Amino acid sequence: MKPKASILAALFCAISLMSSSVFSQDVTVVAPSSEAADGLDLQAVAELFKDAKDLEEFEKSLNDPELGVNNLDLDDNGEVDFIRVMEEAADDAHVIVLQVPLGENEFQDVATIEVEKNGDEDYNMQIRGNEVIYGPEYYISPVEVHIHPWPIFGWMFRPAYHPFRSAFYFGFYPRWWHPWHPVAVHVYHTRTVRYTTRATFNVTHTTRVTRVTKVNYHASSSTLVKKQTRVTRGGHERTTTVKAGKVEVHNPKTGKETTVKGVKKTTKTEHGTKTTVKAKKTTHHDKPRN
Repeated sequence: MKPKASILAALFCAISLMSSSVFSQDVTVVAPSSEAADGLDLQAVAELFKDAKDLEEFEKSLNDPELGVNNLDLDDNGEVDFIRVMEEAADDAHVIVLQVPLGENEFQDVATIEVEKNGDEDYNMQIRGNEVIYGPEYYISPVEVHIHPWPIFGWMFRPAYHPFRSAFYFGFYPRWWHPWHPVAVHVYHTRTVRYTTRATFNVTHTTRVTRVTKVNYHASSSTLVKKQTRVTRGGHERTTTVKAGKVEVHNPKTGKETTVKGVKKTTKTEHGTKTTVKAKKTTHHDKPRN
């Protein structure tokens, strides 16, 4: 029995050393969604876009506290962020950017609405969630193919059209708008259920708009954005925050906080989104146990 026990002990030590070595190199977070993604349901956004007569009205409805579609707090300051609408166009292809100004020179693109015209009454559109917030290849597409009756298309594709640019920026917002505290996720879902149960749109992982590559658009990402996930294992909830190429893990079971800095890479897996940070520096902070 003793030899077997010694072998098991040695094997356990070897596995522990291997795990420690791997952890010092990479931290992998499996996250099917993020707190930021829970703050803006893109299916509800699609419904607002479908019903708007123009992009100015769409921007207002997007930020209307009475409608409650916007519950984003990207910089985690306890206030809902204002989402402005910016548009780029080339020929019959349009990219409508939903962007949050988080500082004078800090902008985070949340999603893009991509529209193309193929004929007199043939339009195609999708909403693409920004990868930082929604993970890779997250699209919202119409269930019906014939979407030409939507009023906004007649406005966007009228003669002598100029791409829409929001008049608002960080620190300058509409008179009717003021920041408010975000609500809990379950409360937010009760607000958006009237939009998300219409079955007008569905979630896909395949693009359906092809000509938007002609549009000169480059996504903006802010270093202030936090992507936080919570994983419960064995009754203990571990909080993981990914911010600007840095992973911070708080483990209440061990009382330790671990910070890994380096290059962030996000890939899609069958279990969700896998975010890996290749470490340049790892620090451990021991917290006193109560």
